[in-house]
Amino acid sequence: MSAVRVRAARSDDEQAWRALYAGYAAFYEQDGVDLARVWEWITDPAHEVEALVAERDGELVGLAHVRAFARPLDGSIGGWLDDLFVHPEARGTGVVDALLDGVRSLADRRGWSVVRWITADDNHRAQAVYDRVASRTAWVTYDMTVR
Repeated sequence: MSAVRVRAARSDDEQAWRALYAGYAAFYEQDGVDLARVWEWITDPAHEVEALVAERDGELVGLAHVRAFARPLDGSIGGWLDDLFVHPEARGTGVVDALLDGVRSLADRRGWSVVRWITADDNHRAQAVYDRVASRTAWVTYDMTVR
């Protein structure tokens, strides 16, 4: 098995990215994700969402979506990791570590003060990884319905 390479998503990654992101949506039981819109965001240099992809042997095996966010109380800019997904067949092979290293490198280049994310309370496998590379916070997350 060859090494994992993490890089920014390119326009020719669309079909493989769609398959990965559909897998991510299915994992979280989200129907009706507008893949075209999200891909448009990723490929628009003016949009805040960026995608990193993990490639092994010429195939995409994982993705991470990140964006900057203002931290007024801290007076800094942080990075928000919206989505992180590794193809089930590639789990346990170092892909998630490579993606998180890629996110950390991007954050360092951008001068972000922190990278923050959430995960489902029952996603214990992911939490085991996250507990190795980040500090769990005491913050509770809420969603307010707008419409």
